[in-house]
Amino acid sequence: MANSSRFHWIRGHLRQPSNVNDDLSGALADTSISDQQIGRHLLQRRRPEKIYGRMGDLEVRLGQGRRDIIRAQRLRYQVFYQEMAATAGPITAMRRRDQDAYDAVCDHLLVVDHARDSSANDVWVSGRRASVVGTYRVLRQDRAERTLGFYTQEEYDIAPLMAAKSASHRFMELGRSCVLKPYRNKRTVELLWHGLWTYVREHNVDVMIGCASFPGTDPDAHALALSFLHHHARAPEAWRCRAHAHLYQSMDRISEDALDAKAALRQMPPLIKGYLRLGAFVGDGAVIDRQFGTTDVLIILPVENIDPRYFEHFGAPTESQSRLVRAN
Repeated sequence: MANSSRFHWIRGHLRQPSNVNDDLSGALADTSISDQQIGRHLLQRRRPEKIYGRMGDLEVRLGQGRRDIIRAQRLRYQVFYQEMAATAGPITAMRRRDQDAYDAVCDHLLVVDHARDSSANDVWVSGRRASVVGTYRVLRQDRAERTLGFYTQEEYDIAPLMAAKSASHRFMELGRSCVLKPYRNKRTVELLWHGLWTYVREHNVDVMIGCASFPGTDPDAHALALSFLHHHARAPEAWRCRAHAHLYQSMDRISEDALDAKAALRQMPPLIKGYLRLGAFVGDGAVIDRQFGTTDVLIILPVENIDPRYFEHFGAPTESQSRLVRAN
């Protein structure tokens, strides 16, 4: 996101489940399981169509089943592994899909282009089908607690925050967000956000969390932006989570007195900058993710912090339907 022409993402990380007692989570913990095994454990019941917004040929909607998940996985592989710096293991490289156990328990927001036909390259689809060009993966707290937990815990100690706030706040984790390169523009990203915000209101979510990424594994390359986040966006004590000690990378790399705030914001990834505008905090410390070739920071976005001026465009918290749906 140091380059505004690049769309960077909030991405989830696989972790082995703890205190999981059901067969679904146990089977899904093995990322090497076959497509047939995955299929048995994915929610086989096809969801009713749920469209959250439209702009011309583009539409944002909720994934309806296994085929949609596979299409999202293929898009993620194309962006994370072929375009960006992620390192694929043998199974990922063979299948050409970015997948993990969480795909089966998360919901998947999809931006599809009805003018782009994906069926010719999709063995799972018969007949013409719109191409998936953007996606967000979301995991609500109630489902996380029944299955695999939140994968953010792999990098950050979020347990104290959850224990302190869960009685009054419903959490949701964001991950695996990406947009196909030709579609990385305001229109597509805005549509994706309309879908996400509608989903948040639909499920009465109070807090969004997830790991946002800087490209590369050298924190010093992002010293200016990381230091800005440390001095100006670090979560207050009541909301603060710290990177696990063995992963912790200090973000305090330039003193506040020596910091050029305008230059730091110019170097800030656009998605992180967007979260800050909405009212998000960041956690304490960065984490290097060598598999994906990124430097991660924790985003914490309480809905109560969102600047009300954005409601004029995206809709107020009390509205249950996207304004983009009503407009079409």
